[in-house]
Amino acid sequence: MMRFVSEPATALKIQKMQQRVRWKTPALLDRGIDQTRFVIDDPQEQSAFSFLVIGDSGSGRHSGHSPQRRIAEQMLPHKDECRFLLHTGDVIYLVGSSEFYPQNFIDPYREFLVGGETPKKINFDQMVFNLPFLPVLGNHDYYDLPVLYGVLAQMSLPLRLLLQRRIDFDIRLHGSYQGKAFAQAFLDPLWLRDPNQLAEHLDRHYTAETSMGRCLKYEPSSFTRLPNRYYTFRYGGIDFFALDSNTFNEPIVASNSQAERQKLRDRRIQIDQEIQHLLEEVARLDVNQPEQSDQADDIRVKLQQLEEIQLDIDKQLNLGESVTDYEQLDWLRDRLIESLNSHEVRGRIIYFHHPPYVTEATKWYQAQTYAVRYRLRQVFDDVAKVVSLNGRSIVDLVLNGHAHCFEYLRTVNTGHADSNINWVICGGSGYSLRRQREEGTEIEEDDRIVAKSQLFVGRSGQGTSKKRPYSFLRIDVMEGNPVKLILRPYVSEWSRRQWHEQALDPIVIG
Repeated sequence: MMRFVSEPATALKIQKMQQRVRWKTPALLDRGIDQTRFVIDDPQEQSAFSFLVIGDSGSGRHSGHSPQRRIAEQMLPHKDECRFLLHTGDVIYLVGSSEFYPQNFIDPYREFLVGGETPKKINFDQMVFNLPFLPVLGNHDYYDLPVLYGVLAQMSLPLRLLLQRRIDFDIRLHGSYQGKAFAQAFLDPLWLRDPNQLAEHLDRHYTAETSMGRCLKYEPSSFTRLPNRYYTFRYGGIDFFALDSNTFNEPIVASNSQAERQKLRDRRIQIDQEIQHLLEEVARLDVNQPEQSDQADDIRVKLQQLEEIQLDIDKQLNLGESVTDYEQLDWLRDRLIESLNSHEVRGRIIYFHHPPYVTEATKWYQAQTYAVRYRLRQVFDDVAKVVSLNGRSIVDLVLNGHAHCFEYLRTVNTGHADSNINWVICGGSGYSLRRQREEGTEIEEDDRIVAKSQLFVGRSGQGTSKKRPYSFLRIDVMEGNPVKLILRPYVSEWSRRQWHEQALDPIVIG
């Protein structure tokens, strides 16, 4: 069975992204530039402020409606009151291709872009934001097309019509080129700078001074580039840490026994058969009919779910070939220690793509979910060994995507330093939604409860009664120390071919 997507190896992701920012080259080291930090140039910065959060948004128009654009429109009344927007990953579906930035990013978010009144004139690699737009990489932002598909897509019109019209997958001739499109869109593309002009560029844009040296100055409506795939910034006394979880989500333990490995192989074959059946089913649908169009949308969701399960199985079967991005994890440990020891900081928020705790039906049991939980927990445990916490949590909030829903969870006593932390998944901002698992709202580990889901907003209902509640989040940061956060989820629900909007009850943290 031919795969829809392929995922680069972790070592290749790290290598390519380091090349693109000229990681630790002499021109940067000689100037004492910290490539993992930036400062937002905002004369209105105060200790009380608000910001927006979205994730898993980068899909195109569905038949008769555009969830991503609907969420963007719902955010607009909050835009002037918020200081920046965080994106938890999967900016572009299905394979992070530059071909889809115009319709899947620039057009939906045109009011957030300088020159957005004429979005067709904006090149994806020349975007300038009037409100700081601060994303992390999702798995789809790294995905590529299999080589065979790239050839067939150019030769076979029927195949392209099937994938683009019936299944409505956003794929054409190529993928992300190992995250290159994301780097061109959002990072400072130092690899494209003329070496003779690099020094001038650094002396112009890397002028902000921090305790760690010089760093990039993010200037809304002027220069809106990020320094690296993972980074930190401080705003209103809050330290924000953005991570690339795609390079530390490899499974922890390989399936060594022949019985376990054979079980994984059998499951993979079964998935291939399910995919083939779904492709045959969608070929019989008339997507011009509203009800059958919704059925095709459901099939698309199922196909992508199956593809993700296959990728997770592949990671377990090929664990010996993987690496873990310990450089990034060590960086997070050291920066958390610095932040916790700083009297200027009153709170900490981390955001990245893959959720360590989740009850969405397709993500809670995956090997990469446990892997991210384990590795983040290791970092927190290491921090707790050297910092006197005095009853406070290491971080006040963790924001994730990847699971196509909105969910608020709290860990209880896990036996580790990730106990009693607030976790929010904001992954329902445009792509097809998913349901909560049938196994319940309490997450167990070694026969003990480690987390509880407090709120879940995802797909529900059946047939014509199906509900698709897309979402975004506004967070109000209050004055004072310790910090108090007010989380305000907003929902645009697509049901019975109509939109219904609502603001959910606020969630108070702190």
